[in-house]
This record gives sequence, structure tokens and C-alpha cells, in this order.
Amino acid sequence: MNGGHWVLASRRVVTDSGVREAAVVIRDGKLEEVLPDGRTPAGLPVMDVGSKVVMPGVVDCHAHINEPGRTEWEGFETATRAAAAGGITTVVDMPLNSIPATTTLQALRTKAAAAEGRCAIDYGFWGGVIPGNAGELEGMVDAGVMGFKCFLIHSGVDEFPHVTREDLEHAMPILARRGVPLIVHAELTEHERPPQGDTRTYRSYLESRPRRWEDDAIRMMVELCRKHGGRVHIVHLSSSDALKDIAAAKREGLPLSVETCPHYLTFDAEHIPDGATHLKCAPPIREAENREALWAGLARGDIDMVVSDHSPCTPALKHLERGDFAAAWGGIASLQFSLPAVWTGMRARGHGLEQLVLWMCRNPARLIGLEGVKGTLAPGADADLLVFDPDATFTPAETDVLHRHRLTPYTGRALLGVVERTYVRGVPVFTRGESAPRPAGHPVRRPGAARTVA
Repeated sequence: MNGGHWVLASRRVVTDSGVREAAVVIRDGKLEEVLPDGRTPAGLPVMDVGSKVVMPGVVDCHAHINEPGRTEWEGFETATRAAAAGGITTVVDMPLNSIPATTTLQALRTKAAAAEGRCAIDYGFWGGVIPGNAGELEGMVDAGVMGFKCFLIHSGVDEFPHVTREDLEHAMPILARRGVPLIVHAELTEHERPPQGDTRTYRSYLESRPRRWEDDAIRMMVELCRKHGGRVHIVHLSSSDALKDIAAAKREGLPLSVETCPHYLTFDAEHIPDGATHLKCAPPIREAENREALWAGLARGDIDMVVSDHSPCTPALKHLERGDFAAAWGGIASLQFSLPAVWTGMRARGHGLEQLVLWMCRNPARLIGLEGVKGTLAPGADADLLVFDPDATFTPAETDVLHRHRLTPYTGRALLGVVERTYVRGVPVFTRGESAPRPAGHPVRRPGAARTVA
């Protein structure tokens, strides 16, 4: 089925009103209608997948693709091919660790040129807020960035310096006026220092980035959100101790949203072996009780979504042979496996398909301004669809990994939920067991932006 006018039918279709038997009618890359009770229009080709699940494509609004400048770490072609295999149909690239970082309009143009014609799925960009670039923000908004990322602590790369509260006092009124979110790496400290003692132990790394760094940063961002009124989004929440402040801010009605990541919901500090630097990330993976509190925060709605924070590097930068957490790059490669990793944890805790779509499709689409266009099976939306077997299990091998590098903590780990087919705008971009087709992805921009990055 390549575009055109056709039907995808299943006994389990995840619509905005529940899971039901339905036929999804696709016309020219859009969802035309969803017909209940197995009815299909006469004369149209029908793909009936039986009891396999039909659901919206995953929207991953947090991935470091690293091209240009650090393309040896990843790249648009490899990242989006892996994402398609993992059921992701829209990805938003972070403004680092590419060179140049996406902190100026010219850098955004460079990034857009690098991505053009190379992506298997639809893609967008975040801009960056750094000290002194407030004059660049409106131009990037006009060019279509989804919003702006900042760090409150060293980002790990010198070309993307962290901001102070004073920097944010300049930038946030601009973003609030333009209606775009500020997304925040929320760790805050005046005394950052590397792991101490035996730096092969995971405990040394965990103790070097305590929960209070996140908690203090989130309290500051709640204050600034209250003062300036613009949307603030906390990325990759790790500390469950911050949930009380987050819940209070939401009860107050502040425009605050929060994400967490598959690795914080899957792994725990007690079971990370010494020297396992492929599991180093920032903020760190914390204790099992913290993980379960994050799951509870998702169930209550304190946490809005789950996104990958795909942050790969070359294997050499992980220093696996030394197992040194002080020296290793922090970041986890996960685009291809984020959906089954999250679904595995969801099923173990009694959550269902509707919550999966809310957390990984609809809410991320809302954050990037594409609610009703992405992450939903509502009529008029883009025909971004998955055929998903939620009951099948698999254990990824290194040879299955489609990221540029095959280093990911999900290899060798039994996962639940297999992506059978992925469609973007009605076009197949992944079919299990077949080679990937030519890139079919389009750039996406926040509504109201210019049509081109020019």
C-alpha cells in the first residue's frame, strides 16, 4: 500500500475513544475516517491485520541525531531508519550534539540541509537557548523550530553552554510571547564534580549527581514558569522526589509538562554492574524504588509522556574496556527499542494500549504543537500508523540494531511488543523482515511558521 486510497483494518484499533474493531480509511497520506464494527468502503483495497493492533505512530520529541559535525556518532539516515523499525513516525532532533549547535538561524539552516532527503520518517528540530543568543530566537521560531532547549548545568559539549537564571529572564518572555515551549535539562548545582573513589563502580557515578540537583532545578523552573507564563517542559525526569512539586504546579494550573525515558522506567541502580558504562546517562538511572515512583507518577498524570532521549556516541567514548564512569560519555541509544521497552514495563504494571498511545503518541504531539496532526487516528491527521503485536516477545541481538552503532543496553534483554509495519503519511517505511525503503520523511514545523528554513 503506497499512498493512494486504501483501508487498514483490525479487531484492535486504538482510537481516541478506545480500543475497538475498526477500519482506518487512508486517502492521499491523510486519515479520512475510522469506520467501526468492521465496515469497509466498497471498492477500496483492504489490508486486514486480524487481531494485531493498529495504532498511531510514536512521536519521539527527544533524540540526539548529532548530524552534522558528529555524524560518526549517529546521523539522520541511520537514526530515522532505526526509529521506523521501532514504530516512531515523527522525531524531533535536539540542538546538540551537532556542530554547529542549533542556536542560530544559520545553524538551523545547516541542520535542515543535512537532513533533507535522508530521513525515513518525518522530522523536526528544537532550537537552543544559550547565553547571549536571545536575538536569534524569533528568527528560529519563524523558521519552524518546535521550541527551545536549555541546560542548567554543563551540557557535556562546550558549543552548547548552560544558562543562568538571568539568561532565562531574557529568553522566557520572548518564548512566552511567541507561544513556544522552553524544554529544560533540569539539574542545578554550583559544585559539580566528577565521580569520586573507585570510578568503575556505578555507585560512584550515582552519588555524583544526587536527586536534589533535579529537585532544586525544577523548583526554580516552576517559579519562572509562574512569573513569565510560557510553557515549560522538564526533560528526562529521573528524580521521583520532584513529583510533589510537579503535581503542585499542575494543580496551580501552570503550563508545566514533564517527560521521562524508557531507561529510567526499565533499569535500576541496584542491578547495574560495575564497569557497565553503556548505562551511563545524565541524570542517572536511580534506585528501584525511584523507578516505581516514576511509574506511579505516570499513572497519576504528574509525568505526561515517555520519550527516548536517544543519545548515542562512538563505542570508544564509552570506555568499555576500562569501565570508567568518570571518563565515559553519558547517553543511551534507544530509538529502535523505546516502544517495546516501555510496553514491557506497562504490561507488567497493568497499563493498556490507550495509555501507551497517550504517553508516547498524543502527549508528545501536543508538546510540539502538532496535536490532531500527529499521534492520533482522528480524521484529518497524517496517516502515521503502526501494525503492532503487543503479545509477541523478542530478544534483540546486536545484528538487529539499526542505529549507527550497535551499543545499546536493550540487546540480550527480553522485550514484549513487536512492530510489524510502520507507515508515514500512508507510505510504508518499515516492514518486518524486509529491507528499508528509500527515505520518505518530510520536515515538520510548528504551525504558523514559515514553510521553509530560508
